[in-house]
Amino acid sequence: MKKILFIDRDGTIIQENPPNYQIDSIEKIIFYPRVIFFLSKIVQELKNYDLVMVSNQDGLGTNKFPEKIFWPIQNHILNILKTEGINFHSIHIDKSFPEEKLSTRKPGIGMLTSYINSNLYDISKSFVIGDRLTDVLLAKNLGCKSIWIKKNYHHYDNFTEDEKSYYPTIDKESIEKVILLKTDNWKDIYNYLLFINNNNKIISYHRTTSETNVKIDISLYGVGKSHIDTGIGFFDHLLQQIAFHSYIDLKINVIGDSYVDEHHTIEDTAITLGTVFYKSLGNKKGIERYGFYSLPMDDSLSTVVLDLGGRSKLIWKVKFFREKIGDMPVEMFYHFFQSFSINAKCNIHIKAIGSNEHHKIESIFKCFARAIKMAIKKNDYKDEIPSSKGIL
Repeated sequence: MKKILFIDRDGTIIQENPPNYQIDSIEKIIFYPRVIFFLSKIVQELKNYDLVMVSNQDGLGTNKFPEKIFWPIQNHILNILKTEGINFHSIHIDKSFPEEKLSTRKPGIGMLTSYINSNLYDISKSFVIGDRLTDVLLAKNLGCKSIWIKKNYHHYDNFTEDEKSYYPTIDKESIEKVILLKTDNWKDIYNYLLFINNNNKIISYHRTTSETNVKIDISLYGVGKSHIDTGIGFFDHLLQQIAFHSYIDLKINVIGDSYVDEHHTIEDTAITLGTVFYKSLGNKKGIERYGFYSLPMDDSLSTVVLDLGGRSKLIWKVKFFREKIGDMPVEMFYHFFQSFSINAKCNIHIKAIGSNEHHKIESIFKCFARAIKMAIKKNDYKDEIPSSKGIL
C-alpha cells in the first residue's frame, strides 16, 4: 500500500508573511530554504509516497481575500514545483475563517475522509508535514504521524489564535506521541523519510559448513542495535562496536567448532558478514563509497580508510605484543578484516598505535564502523553510482 505526505503550504513550502500571514501577491512568495531540492529528492527516491497539499486559506473568496488574487499565486507556486518534478496527487483548500470551526478546516479532517476510507493508502504510516500546531493535531485526527517544521526550532512558541482555540483540549504529552520529527529544515525531513523507508530493509544470509553455522541479519540504515552471539565473548563485544558506531542493525548467531579453536568461528563470521554487507549495498547507487576516520582511545590512535569500489585489498599496519585479548587470539584480527575485505569487495587500510592492546583493537573496530558509516551515507546531491565508469 502507498503512503501519503499531507503537506501544508504556507510556512512549510513557502514562507509566511507577517503580520497578517496572507500571501496576496507574487512578490511575497519566498520558498522555504531548500524545499524544492529536497521535495524533488523525496519524489524521485521515495515513490511509495503520494503528495497531498492541505491548506487553510482564511476567507478565500471573500472581499478580504478574493480568489482572483489567490489562484495566480497558487498556480505560480505549483508551476515552479512542477519544473522539478514535484506534482501533487490532490490539493485540498479550506476557505473558512477560524471562528466558524468547520470540520473541513485543519485540524478537522472533513476534506480528507476519502483517504481514511481508501484501501489504497496506509494512513498509519503516512505523515502530515506542517509548521503549525493545527498540522500536528490534523495528524492526530487522521491517525497518522507528524513532522513539525518550524523556523529556528520555535515549536510551541507564538501560537496563533487559531491554534490556541484547539490547544486547550489537547495535552502536550498526547501531542508529543504524534510527532516523530521536529526540525527547522527540509534536509532533516528528507533524511528522516529515507531512514524510515530503508530501515525496513533487512538482508539475511545463512552460511553453513562442516565447521560452522553462521546466520546474519543486517539493516544498513538502522539505529545501531545488535544481538550478537558467536560463542566468543570479546569477539561479540567488538562486533557490537561495529553496529553501535555505524548505526547498522546487526543480528549475528554462530554455532562453531569451539572445541577445535576460535579460528573457524571468527573467519566464517567475517566471510558471512562481508557477503551480506555486499549484498545489502546492491548497485551502490547514491552512496558516498569512500570512508575514512581517525579515532583516539586513551593511549591508542587508529586510522581506517576504505573504498567500497569492488576491489579487495587489506593493508594492515598494526602490531600486538601479547597472544590473546580476552578469549580472542590477536592473529585473528588481521584475518577477520582480510576475510571481510575479500567478501565485501572493498579496500581497507588500517593503521593503529598504542600501548594498551585492548584499547588498540577496540579503537580499530570503532574506527572501522565510523568509516563504514561515512562510506554508505547517501549523497545529498547525486543519486548515481559513485564511479566515473558508471559501474562498481
